[in-house]
Amino acid sequence: FPFPYTPYLIQERFMAALYGALEAGRVGIFESPTGTGKSLSLICGALSWLRDFEEKKQREEARLLAPAESGQEGKKPLTPAGPAAPDGRDTAGEPDWVTAFVQKKEERDMVDRLKEEQIRRKKREDRLEKIRHNIQLKYAAKRKRSEEDETKHLLQLSKEVLSEGAGVDVLEQLDHNEEELILAEYESDEEKKVVSGLEEDDDDLEEEHVTKIYYCSRTHSQLSQFVREVQKSPFGKDTRLVSLGSRQNLCVNEEVRRLGALSLINDRCMEMQKNKHEKKSDEESEGKKRRASRTVCPFYSYEQMQFLRDEVLVEVKDIEQLVALGRETKACPYYGSRYAIPAAQLVVLPYQMLLHEPTRSAAGIKLKDQVVIIDEAHNLIDTITCIHSVEVSGSQLCCAHSQLLQYMERYRKRLKAKNLMYIKQILYLLERFVAMLGGNVNQNPSCQAVSQTGTVLKSINDFLFQSQIDNINLFKVQRYCEKSLISRKLFGFVERYGGPATAVKTNKENQKLAGLQNFLLTLQQGSDKEGAPQIPPMEAENEQLRTASPLMQIEGFLSALTNANQDGRVILSRQGTVGQSSLKFLLLNPAVHFAKVVEECRAVIIAGGTMQPVADFREQLLSCAGVDPARVVEFSCGHVIPPENILPIILCSGPSNQQLEFTYQKRDLPQMMDETGRILCNLCNVVPGGVVCFFPSYEYEKQVYAHWEKTGLLTRLATKKKIFQEPKKANQVEQVLVEYAKCIKRCSQAGGQMTGALLLSVVGGKMSEGINFSDDLGRCVIMVGMPYPNIKSPELQEKMTWLDKTMPRAAGQAPSRVLIENLCMKAVNQSIGRAIRHQKDFASILLLDHRYARPAIFNKLPQWIRERTQVKPAFGSAFAELRKVRTCILCTA
Repeated sequence: FPFPYTPYLIQERFMAALYGALEAGRVGIFESPTGTGKSLSLICGALSWLRDFEEKKQREEARLLAPAESGQEGKKPLTPAGPAAPDGRDTAGEPDWVTAFVQKKEERDMVDRLKEEQIRRKKREDRLEKIRHNIQLKYAAKRKRSEEDETKHLLQLSKEVLSEGAGVDVLEQLDHNEEELILAEYESDEEKKVVSGLEEDDDDLEEEHVTKIYYCSRTHSQLSQFVREVQKSPFGKDTRLVSLGSRQNLCVNEEVRRLGALSLINDRCMEMQKNKHEKKSDEESEGKKRRASRTVCPFYSYEQMQFLRDEVLVEVKDIEQLVALGRETKACPYYGSRYAIPAAQLVVLPYQMLLHEPTRSAAGIKLKDQVVIIDEAHNLIDTITCIHSVEVSGSQLCCAHSQLLQYMERYRKRLKAKNLMYIKQILYLLERFVAMLGGNVNQNPSCQAVSQTGTVLKSINDFLFQSQIDNINLFKVQRYCEKSLISRKLFGFVERYGGPATAVKTNKENQKLAGLQNFLLTLQQGSDKEGAPQIPPMEAENEQLRTASPLMQIEGFLSALTNANQDGRVILSRQGTVGQSSLKFLLLNPAVHFAKVVEECRAVIIAGGTMQPVADFREQLLSCAGVDPARVVEFSCGHVIPPENILPIILCSGPSNQQLEFTYQKRDLPQMMDETGRILCNLCNVVPGGVVCFFPSYEYEKQVYAHWEKTGLLTRLATKKKIFQEPKKANQVEQVLVEYAKCIKRCSQAGGQMTGALLLSVVGGKMSEGINFSDDLGRCVIMVGMPYPNIKSPELQEKMTWLDKTMPRAAGQAPSRVLIENLCMKAVNQSIGRAIRHQKDFASILLLDHRYARPAIFNKLPQWIRERTQVKPAFGSAFAELRKVRTCILCTA
């Protein structure tokens, strides 16, 4: 395997196992701890296989084409001849001459197909090579853009000349009515396909998808990091790679970007595209007689997007470089990158784009016989569940009903009968949904008290029957919403007629949003002399945007209701008012949405740093998706650090021999919180640098902190380590981490009594995943108790019931019990994985609870940690081991 440096032995094993899984068409679960070079192993292993696969395919093509080129076609049969029947017929009963004719025709068709594919491939390679080396061609489009900019400048000057002496009113009228028209004429002939130096019959948009690897991860930052690894790898110069992303990340139109929320950006983009197609249609049908032009996106240019596509394929670029190229070429990176998919060898994209079928189809992603690698997949099941679960509030339902009713009343005479029929159906659905929450759609949701509060779960069919909508074809309604773009029309209507007080917050300026619900509901209650009560402005920007365009969210809920009855549940959450209440669709069986991926793909690799316990992936995802157990392979490797660089300890009791058991019943006891504090005091005396302590929840961390403050233990801790607490707000995390790191660095340089910092964190919080506590930032990681999920949660209870009904018992344990333990240990493994980030790193890990020593729990730890873990019944022996580590550190220093 080509590699940028001499690989570790575990990297060689990882790449060999990956290559084998891809070649055999397997579904692989691959685990490689953080710091072992997993990304490079994935890149070099997978791209080595792809290179060999392409070479093998080309050799096979050459072999098949050779007889045709030498005039020998048809002489060698495609299938080996079997024993002939006595009467000159084959085993299927056909005469020999018919069989021979069919074989020859199949051979000729295959040869023709291979020739066409070769021609397309040669054409693409020649074009990319020409762009790579021909500077004049590369900058042809840039010169053309300069000319267009000059034309726009002259048009602007002409407008100013015309407006001289015409007065302010005339100039404003020109701005309002004529500017759009001028820009439309400027855009009018961009659809031509001829670009200087390129083929006139450039039909590569229709080319077949080459065999490729789809690599997906959770966040855009992780994807950008992966692309940078590809650039540094031996495959960086020869791989055709394209990065895909959302419009929020790739849009370069500042007017659209200012909208902020993804749903509004998607909305505006689609509307501008539609305007463009309508404009073209108007020009063709009406000639010189044209309608008033609407706004179109200047970056949505076929010609420029073709140029951007080729630039993307010539050189590996991450999201940021793609956006910069889009700005430079004045081409849309969102659509330009999609045009590059068919010819790309490696497509890098976020989870949602691959795992959500409508999004996948819209992006032009074809999985048939392709390879999919899902990285950072420890939360894959939760991700699929979240993507396909949706919640709508009572406020959103009432708001959407009010908006849609006003829209229908205003445009009733201009709407076709079928449009009116579907709008009335949607209004009826909204009315029934609000009724299920105990409210009336014609009244202000914030002022309607709910008589019976609580949470109720219903099957999909029960919900449809009880809400009296079982006679409506939701598939047709869903299709109408998609094709008619009704939510976009509705948002435009609200934006136009909402008035300045109710305008949508579209930028970060100091605008005030005064409840759209109040405005539109007041219109309905016009006969009421007192009017509707005022709704205070909502503080969160996301809430404002969701309120501004609620039908988009509701469309997702309608779509969710078309799932099979056994695969999901509807949760009715009735709170204080109808506005605060909500309907939520909960997906119980994520495998139904993963099944198509594993069915269509040649191979699927699920990879991560901490994949343990893997039983969830095998049973809840792969088995339920119909994957043959023989097709599934597992690979797990150890860490690259020496054994002495890590000291994992399960501590069963504290300094005063108090048994450590942080159950819900015992963890609130003062003696348990005191014992935890004593352990930390002792550890902070001997552990240098940073200590990270994870608690099961924010509430418990707050409770323990208050108790320590009251007993004076916090003051004792503060003499050795400066204490930091994880903030709940995401925008404050970076600041806390910076101060934490500065404090540790300052203490290590200055010496003295203060030896570093103590960071109190929360499992499942902002710092338990994706944060790097390497070297002095995390010399000791402490896990207080076992972070079991809240089993009183209705969602979790329903999931447990579903598992017990559908899954077989494993090793005598109920599937629901296994689920709870697995959720707990996945959270633990993610948190303790924050330390030990590279080969020379070292740290100790303390698990404070005797229950970690139970075999069922212990075996769910990552193998590389499990092999080195010591179970210590008493604190004294554990403390002695930690002092040894400190002595080794001092000697090394």
